[in-house]
Amino acid sequence: MMQPTSTSRSTRTSAGMPRASRTRVERAEPIIVAPAIDPTQMDLASLEQRCQVESERFYRGQQHDTRYAYELFRRALVERDDQAWACIYNHYRNLVESWVRRSGAFASSGESSEYFVGPVFTRFWQAISAERFASFPTLAALLHYLQLCAGCVVIDSVRAQSWSEMVSEDAIPYANAPQTSPDEEAMERVSRAEFWEYIATQLSGEAERVVVFSSYVLGMKPGDIFQRYTHLFSSINDVYNVKRNVLGRLSRNQELRQMFGI
Repeated sequence: MMQPTSTSRSTRTSAGMPRASRTRVERAEPIIVAPAIDPTQMDLASLEQRCQVESERFYRGQQHDTRYAYELFRRALVERDDQAWACIYNHYRNLVESWVRRSGAFASSGESSEYFVGPVFTRFWQAISAERFASFPTLAALLHYLQLCAGCVVIDSVRAQSWSEMVSEDAIPYANAPQTSPDEEAMERVSRAEFWEYIATQLSGEAERVVVFSSYVLGMKPGDIFQRYTHLFSSINDVYNVKRNVLGRLSRNQELRQMFGI
């Protein structure tokens, strides 16, 4: 009559421990989790690749990790790593171009959206020093500031164009301007000379002088300036950049604004 008891014990043994005991053991078993990769310990190529993966997850609405992109920005802005900066430029240039197109001032700029991408990144780079980086504790904060830079660059460009129109139309008399009396003409020549003497003091380097005088005295187009002065500019965009920077600086010059009563 002991056989059933033996069978019962055997059944319990084959099934393992009773339910309560088995549950306690299962809860006690450690959960093994793969260790997270520390972005600061990754080489640049791996870091860039991981940023691509996380960005794709973001655009798909999936859970994503922003630490890798943030580390890329840290290397570029704190360590001033040129290769890291190149990765950021390549990774976010399309996003920056889309922000440029959405700017309210873009339609008035007369430029392509691609034209503004470089200046946007340049402004961002110059604005965030290694010391200031701590003020941007998240990737979202960095990208928000980059977006602000996109809007500001487009607006500044439109303002600079308005300034150039004012200078070319009001400050520089054209050959077909109405005839004036000898006294008025003499005063006009003095005013022009004083104006250009002052402008010359505000220009820095040969490239700026060539762009300003070729544009507003000789009436040359940026493409013509580039072709004539290839030793000063590596591309036509360099001419545009110099022109934009000079006009932006002059438009903020209070003494020059007073000269025109603005």
